[in-house]
Amino acid sequence: MAVTLADVAARAGVSAATVSRVLSGNYPVAGATRSRVLRAVEELEYVVNGPASALAAATSDLVGVLVNDIADPFFGIMASAVQSEMEPEKAGRKLAVVCNTGGSPERELTYLTLLQRQRAAAVVLTGSAVEDEKHTAALAARLRRMAEAGTRIVLCGRPPLPEDAVAGRGDAPRSGKAGRDAGKDETEDGPAAPITVAFDNRGGARRLTEHLLALGHRRIGYVAGPVERTTTRHRLEGHRAALADHDPALLSDAEHLTVHGAYDRSSGYDGALELLRRAPDLTAVLAANDTVALGVCAALRDQGLRIPEDVSVAGFDDLPFSADAAPALTTVRIPLHEAGARAGRLALGRESAPPGGVATVRTELMARASTAPPRAD
Repeated sequence: MAVTLADVAARAGVSAATVSRVLSGNYPVAGATRSRVLRAVEELEYVVNGPASALAAATSDLVGVLVNDIADPFFGIMASAVQSEMEPEKAGRKLAVVCNTGGSPERELTYLTLLQRQRAAAVVLTGSAVEDEKHTAALAARLRRMAEAGTRIVLCGRPPLPEDAVAGRGDAPRSGKAGRDAGKDETEDGPAAPITVAFDNRGGARRLTEHLLALGHRRIGYVAGPVERTTTRHRLEGHRAALADHDPALLSDAEHLTVHGAYDRSSGYDGALELLRRAPDLTAVLAANDTVALGVCAALRDQGLRIPEDVSVAGFDDLPFSADAAPALTTVRIPLHEAGARAGRLALGRESAPPGGVATVRTELMARASTAPPRAD
């Protein structure tokens, strides 16, 4: 049953007229009351409908692009690429709105609710997902409702949503024709499931670790990203799969030689110092991404260590500054601009959905001067 204005009023403990005033923004309302109403709107996932069902089902010219941090080149490149597909001559005057979540799952849900109220034509969610069952279910529910209203959904840089989450509790599994036609506006079984443009994080991390092993490294530290992020898990899995294939004994120290932090420079700096404390004899450090790798390099230099003569360093993503670092950073290239542009075309319906609704973006090892064989004792 659809949530009504009266439901919101009851939850907030105010009149329906007060709720209407808050939502319209045309009348002054006390700050505390306004906050209470907006919190009730969010908790009940209330969506303002137009006066007619046709209006409520219509979509606007707005396209939402959700990023963790627009100041991070990883997200800036993808957001710019998505927006480049919405130039007037390409998409007919679509308006891209970048929503900066700060990595907050709650803020991600809030932005989706706001975009749903604006009847966004499409939404592109970029970056890794939070591995939390409750959040995944809430996210899937919002995306399902948006798809039912005609909004195209594209996930870029994150894995597909679990099938049971996409179907929703009590719904039939989304398979058969609905799965085959993912990305179309509607299927016989209901709205289209989200289209996914996934990155081969496992394969990239595996190739990076194999590169270090081939150089002769055996004591390899890893400054990983946040534990709860899908990208962190997938890259760690690729790294450890390479270790296991080369010599299963290397896995015995893998956990001890792994530290977790944010995807930023300071985490790389602190993580490198912690790894040196745990294993002063390490000869190489893998970083969660290129920005983290810069922090690792700074910490090693501050400890009087040379790169790569004493310790090799490698990153991930191949951000624009990586080739210009000193020494040039070995990393794994993800074609972020190409991936973002494709996500934009898929969001606008200007490109056919891939088979099964999932496209995997290949990664490429970029071997540069920051890695070399370990120093002979």
